[in-house]
Amino acid sequence: MSSPEMPHILVIDDDPFNHVLLAEGLGDEFELLFAKHWREVVEIVGHSPRLDLVILDVDMPEVDGFEVCRRLKDTEFGRELPLIFMTGVDDVESQIKGFSLGAVDYIMRPFALPVVRARLRTHVTLRRQTQLLQQLALMDGLTGIANRRCFDQHYHREWRRALRTGCPLGLALIDADHFKLFNDRCGHGAGDDCLRRIAALGREAMRRPGDLIARVGGEEFALLLPETEAAGVHCVVDKLREGIAARLQGQYRATDDGLRLPVTVSIGCGAIRPDRLDDPADFLTRIDRRLYRAKSGGRNRVVSDDGA
Repeated sequence: MSSPEMPHILVIDDDPFNHVLLAEGLGDEFELLFAKHWREVVEIVGHSPRLDLVILDVDMPEVDGFEVCRRLKDTEFGRELPLIFMTGVDDVESQIKGFSLGAVDYIMRPFALPVVRARLRTHVTLRRQTQLLQQLALMDGLTGIANRRCFDQHYHREWRRALRTGCPLGLALIDADHFKLFNDRCGHGAGDDCLRRIAALGREAMRRPGDLIARVGGEEFALLLPETEAAGVHCVVDKLREGIAARLQGQYRATDDGLRLPVTVSIGCGAIRPDRLDDPADFLTRIDRRLYRAKSGGRNRVVSDDGA
């Protein structure tokens, strides 16, 4: 059984001899997956989302390597994947064409396995460093959850998916009540700790891989719940509201008089089955208005409709 940290590399080549050669020469360090044509590529990628790299033979039957490269780069899963062409023809024009299509390197046949291994290590390392930087760019530094940029990306992606599938998309906006006063009385260190604990409780409430909690403002959070009807969204966030009030009750003491301050949140939420006439910004604005109604209506409550 391969290590979960072992890089996953897809080799697209119709020659079984090359499959055997690469498997025997590189299989101790890389998890190699093999495809002989485009149909197998689609099937393998659909079941192997952890791919780190693609090696692609230029001289493929039916659909040549350049066309396979175009198709890969036109897909969401293949757009960011590093791709290395493999060829037995030392043709400068073909190499230029490959690089223009998005390839990162060329391997010439016959190849020396130690050189191939070194090149794969380099590209896998660069790939993982890039992924780490991308993850950090989408993370809120204080709470460790997703930031506004990450939320915006997920929101528009899930909106498009809901358009395709007709499934509902649930959304909630959460705001810590009287947070400026809390900071003034308990100090900013306590305020930061409070936000981290609200984020942690929100993360606990996310039960499915597609659910997302993000910090989208100073003391404001967003919950994205794909394939969830309005009643389900209300149920999730009301339990979260109750949990925050109960578990953070009495945890913070004011510095001026020693009184323990409550921690509560106000929430606006809802769900939509979007169609082509709907605007994701408009739906977000509606949820924000519901949050405002929750705060103006007494705080520590959930509003899930637009009211009279």
